[in-house]
Amino acid sequence: MGAVRERLRDPLLWGNAFLLVKAAGAAVIAWVLARSVFGLAQPFLAPWAALLTVHATVYRTFARGAQQVASAVLGVLLAFAAGAAFGVNAAALAVVLLLGLAAGTTRVLRDESTTAATTALVVLLAGYSGDWSMLGNRLLDTLIGIVVGLLVNLLIWPPLRDRAAARRLDVIDDRLGLVLSEMARDLRESPDREQVDGWLERTRELDGDVSEAWAVLRQARESGRLNLRRAAAARVGAAHGLVPLLARLEQAIADTRSMAATIGRALPVASWDPEFRDTWIDLLARTGAAVSEADARALALVRADLIAVAGERFGDTGSASRPAQGALLVNLRNILEVMDAVADAQPVGVGAPPVALTR
Repeated sequence: MGAVRERLRDPLLWGNAFLLVKAAGAAVIAWVLARSVFGLAQPFLAPWAALLTVHATVYRTFARGAQQVASAVLGVLLAFAAGAAFGVNAAALAVVLLLGLAAGTTRVLRDESTTAATTALVVLLAGYSGDWSMLGNRLLDTLIGIVVGLLVNLLIWPPLRDRAAARRLDVIDDRLGLVLSEMARDLRESPDREQVDGWLERTRELDGDVSEAWAVLRQARESGRLNLRRAAAARVGAAHGLVPLLARLEQAIADTRSMAATIGRALPVASWDPEFRDTWIDLLARTGAAVSEADARALALVRADLIAVAGERFGDTGSASRPAQGALLVNLRNILEVMDAVADAQPVGVGAPPVALTR
């Protein structure tokens, strides 16, 4: 139940839900206009184009609008040309799909890679491609949908993604704290290699969360462009401050993975110096709890205790360089051990199939 409540508080969920509502509304409006105002027969391309035009940000809607227009017009022209040359059959379908998909691989239409092909497919199989008198109607049909999609996203509560980006950072923060706490709990019970692999897998999942957060953050910064809401500039300006925070989270995850790999190479934990082991695990557990609770004061206290412990171990309580030197040595050792196997495998290649299989 708590997970459901947490999910319902996610701004990204509600932002995406409202975007779906706007896309559906734009499609309906485009269809009504094309049918009732412009009198087009079976205006199926208007709602189709409107759906494709509504994007997560106003800027993206306009930027992709030109590509959408070009792709949709190309798809209509391909359908009419193939229908006139081959009729509505498998050969015409193959031609329009191949040419449409090929056009989608070009730099100009890459963001709309399948729009030309799918538009051509719909027009061709709907049976209108053989009637050239309908070409103008189909192009007008498409244009109505694109214009409606642009106006709906511009005028009806233009989306801002800053809160969604902030929420993504909060989620990563909490999950990283849980991983650190789990590591401390397992270390007290002398973990095996399988548990260490589980920690590493959790850090890879966090990498995926970070990638999603970067994508939402880019949307947040982009969402202020061409946005008519009064608060857009201030809120997007604040979103720029999330960039260094996300970079720090990314680094913390990388360090956590490095730490887990180091522990895996130092197993069994029972062989560690008992005094160091108990102290370090306690610091790790306190770190995990402080990260989960976003408690800056607790993190500062753990950091001070860690520096004191490191100073005692290195015999220099007045300098923070010794712990850094130790960390650098450990990380360099990890890189050397990992890359040793990679170097042995050079040049990397795929072997030939077994002789029996080849025969």
